[in-house]
Amino acid sequence: MFIKDLAKQKDQFSDASSSAEATVDKKAMADKEVTLKGWVYNFRSSGKIFFLQLRDGTGFIQCILSKSEVSEKKWIEAQTIVLETSIELTGRVVEHPKQPGVFELQVTDFKLYQVPVEEYPIGKKDHGPEFLLDNRHLWLRSKRQWAIQRVRDEVIRATYDFFHKENFIKIDSPILTPNACEGTTTLFGVDYFDLGRAYLSQSGQLYIEAAIMAHGRVFDFGPTFRAEKSKTRRHLTEFWMMDAEMAFCDHKCNMIMQENLISFIVKRVLDNCQNELKILERDVSRLEKIKAPFGRMTHTEAVKKLQALGSKITVKDDLGAEDETLLTENSDVPIFVEKWPKGIKAFYMKRDPVDDNLVLGSDLIATEGHGEIIGGSQREDDYEILKQRIIDEKLPFKEFEWYLDLRKYGSVPHSGFGYGLERLVGWISGIHHIRETIPFPRMINRLKP
Repeated sequence: MFIKDLAKQKDQFSDASSSAEATVDKKAMADKEVTLKGWVYNFRSSGKIFFLQLRDGTGFIQCILSKSEVSEKKWIEAQTIVLETSIELTGRVVEHPKQPGVFELQVTDFKLYQVPVEEYPIGKKDHGPEFLLDNRHLWLRSKRQWAIQRVRDEVIRATYDFFHKENFIKIDSPILTPNACEGTTTLFGVDYFDLGRAYLSQSGQLYIEAAIMAHGRVFDFGPTFRAEKSKTRRHLTEFWMMDAEMAFCDHKCNMIMQENLISFIVKRVLDNCQNELKILERDVSRLEKIKAPFGRMTHTEAVKKLQALGSKITVKDDLGAEDETLLTENSDVPIFVEKWPKGIKAFYMKRDPVDDNLVLGSDLIATEGHGEIIGGSQREDDYEILKQRIIDEKLPFKEFEWYLDLRKYGSVPHSGFGYGLERLVGWISGIHHIRETIPFPRMINRLKP
């Protein structure tokens, strides 16, 4: 049995996972004998009683091991238990005497799989971030990191569910590509046999655009790489991106799909990860306000607002991290900044028919200082216009011929967007640095473990 199966309601265990569906009625579980397998996350002893905190992957539960309930031989064996001992515990499910609805395990027998011979490196004492990252393979076991990864999993599952509900299918784009979406200056290049240079993908966007002519609505989800030499809390060298593309969808349609997706994901996390959010000390009242529609302002309007707030940004500039924080500090919902200057956006974005100096693109800025979480735009669907743009920006024309072909045979208005999984998880979880939102972070100064 798993710990998650002992809870019918999400708050039945003070530390159990709320993300799992319950399968057993709590009254039916009282005094029932069960067997749990896991690891000793924490423990304390009080004379003839051991209080073991068990983690089995699905949650946490307190297990009470009393000398009076086991044989003398077993009691002596129990004295060897240390942190991260792997163990099997059999006992009766009992309700906590002072916390109605919270259940414990009254142990009647146990089996030790392994008792660590060395002290567990990550104990109760405080450790610095570098030590914890050096021991990331062990740090993942801590309750906070456990909660973050379960929120991450819920975000991924919600994403798939949303897109399938909206008639998208998943299309897998290649990781090795001969060209880049937005230039090659921040990409990892590798020698590709006798064919020259290849690059680790920074986005699957260009490839899944090809699939909309077959399927209408598609998305991909996978690892992406950027060789940007940045050490900010919002950047990773390897991260996971979701890209979505839609045929017959304009700029406004694109933003509506984005806000519906984010609202759906946040609600799913609130519904299924209450205890994880509690462990993370996340203010869920802020998340409960995340509902469509989101705010909207043009880049010009954003610049004027930021200048009034003291920023030195100009109409030719991208938003900095401080600008993004200022922009949403008094907003309950994320804000779209749309219609950007063409000089600071990608070649494939469609120009605004009202002002050719602007593009029909948007960045979605999250609340509480977490910055951009989505970038999207209507794509240029005219063959000649896109061809000239590739030439003007001195991109390797030959490498983009296949992309231009998409505009030669049945081109239609289409749009798309992408979110960075780690940034999204960081915002929803309330995590300051996104290095904690991925199991094994890769940064410019970290490649191990």
